Amino acid sequence: MRRVPFLATALALALAVTTLATAPAHAFTPPNIPSLSTATAELNALTVDVERNAGTYDRALFPHWITISGTCNTRETVLKRDGSGVVTNSGCAATAGQWYSPYDGATWTAASDVDIDHMVPLAEAWRSGAHAWTTSRRQAFANDLGNPQLWAVTDNVNQAKGDDDPALWKPPLTSFWCTYAKAYIDVKYEWSLTVDSAEKSALSSMLGRC
Repeated sequence: MRRVPFLATALALALAVTTLATAPAHAFTPPNIPSLSTATAELNALTVDVERNAGTYDRALFPHWITISGTCNTRETVLKRDGSGVVTNSGCAATAGQWYSPYDGATWTAASDVDIDHMVPLAEAWRSGAHAWTTSRRQAFANDLGNPQLWAVTDNVNQAKGDDDPALWKPPLTSFWCTYAKAYIDVKYEWSLTVDSAEKSALSSMLGRC
């Protein structure tokens, strides 16, 4: 039997340990992120228009988080969906687990450090057409689990984003810009929201990193 040299074995083991130490602990993402070609076609299909009705926005017009199943609301559902080893109590609150934030590459073990971000912010949606929706449609948008709209991310990164579109804010982790743009475009497309010219230009530039 051919024996593997000790040095080669040691190097392979060291490489494996290093890979495990540096790789994201968990990297689940929301569903239905489109391909580059699909996202490009969707971006080209979006209506370009100025934003409107900013002064009449009220977060309460987008009811969330709603009950999804049993005692679990939308936030708790996303924490379970996108976390690793998530443990919940009888009320569905996460008491343990691990969450990888793709916006900044950080990993968290306390649910309190994690926000559920609306990829297309609620105020941005309002300015881009949601002001004309019914409350029921706005509720569906704010709790959308079927499209890449809800992301588990570092809380202060989400707070830094606020209600900015990609012309004003981008994730700190530049390697995520491609995925961010594809997801953002898809949500706008699926919900028939408009983009302004600066926003479209920023999204096109981010797709260029794919």
